[in-house]
Amino acid sequence: MILQKEISLQPMSKGFHNIDNIIMQSLGKLPETAILNVFVKHTSAALMINENADPDVRHDINSLLEKMAPESAPFYRHTMEGPDDMPAHFKSAVFGSSISIPVSNHRLNMGIWQSLFFCEFRNHGGSRKIVLSLYY
Repeated sequence: MILQKEISLQPMSKGFHNIDNIIMQSLGKLPETAILNVFVKHTSAALMINENADPDVRHDINSLLEKMAPESAPFYRHTMEGPDDMPAHFKSAVFGSSISIPVSNHRLNMGIWQSLFFCEFRNHGGSRKIVLSLYY
């Protein structure tokens, strides 16, 4: 059986945002065992599972990304949507648009320090759409 739901995220600032609670509120009670696939419908945003305890981890990841894909680099050809757009596409390609998480005992089966983060790579990304597909 498959349950599929599309949700809208309110506009978020550039950065990494823990969406564990948003996902759980959107799904309600989970089955005993399943696979949850989370998919972002945008090419300038992404998803990641990473540490939720120390915010320096996200800060350091962002610092590395900014060095790899700075805004307004002179070699960018895709520039008509603003100086933050091409770097956002690159970062999205690196992180990816979907993540699968196992469900066990009616809970997302992640490590104690893991959370699901929505990665907003635009300065002003606007509302974003996420598709949740629960396979059980």
